[in-house]
Amino acid sequence: MSGFSYKDIYIEDGKRVLEVNILPEKYCNFDCIFCPIGRSYNKVDTLQSFDKMDESFRELESIIEKHKAELVFINSKGESLLNDKICDVIELVKRKRVPVRLLSNGYLLGKDEYIEVANMCDEVIGEIKTISEKDFQKIQRPIIGYTLEEYISNMILFNKQYKGKFILEVTIIKEYNDNEESINKIKSIIYELSPDKVIVERMNDEKFKQKFDKISKTLLNF
Repeated sequence: MSGFSYKDIYIEDGKRVLEVNILPEKYCNFDCIFCPIGRSYNKVDTLQSFDKMDESFRELESIIEKHKAELVFINSKGESLLNDKICDVIELVKRKRVPVRLLSNGYLLGKDEYIEVANMCDEVIGEIKTISEKDFQKIQRPIIGYTLEEYISNMILFNKQYKGKFILEVTIIKEYNDNEESINKIKSIIYELSPDKVIVERMNDEKFKQKFDKISKTLLNF
């Protein structure tokens, strides 16, 4: 068995999407308290080497061919950019003439070595979950030295030079960024970042749905 794992093929905008996790377990530069994967016991922001990569590549190539994938979405347990063979993964997919979408939390998009990797992709998704330094440190629990200001700046500077489609995923969290002041700050960030698309998500809380729907409509009219 290889070190990659996959979700079932699904259709998005008429395309067959193959979603692949290229990390054997969670490796991330954050340790968000609401992460569905759980704690970050491998809290790093440097490249990591993993075993069985040759087997993983063969399996990925076979699955792309078998399922006739039309978009490969690299969405991993943590930060995909930390796999030191991610360039090889992207190049393999490109050789199959299939576009690549990459999900990153966005912080590493300020470092040259990671900018180079992300620029290989047709689509890049960055994220915003908190909009105050206090909440960023409290609930996203980044590596020591990280700041919210730098986080946002990294994505803005990346998108200024990026030639592909940049997608911003905004997560609305009850009692953290759902008030009017926070929404206005998020709108300001969206305006400065100027993404090609905005996706607004929420934590799984049905009681919060009505307010979330109103917030979502506000942010999508950027």
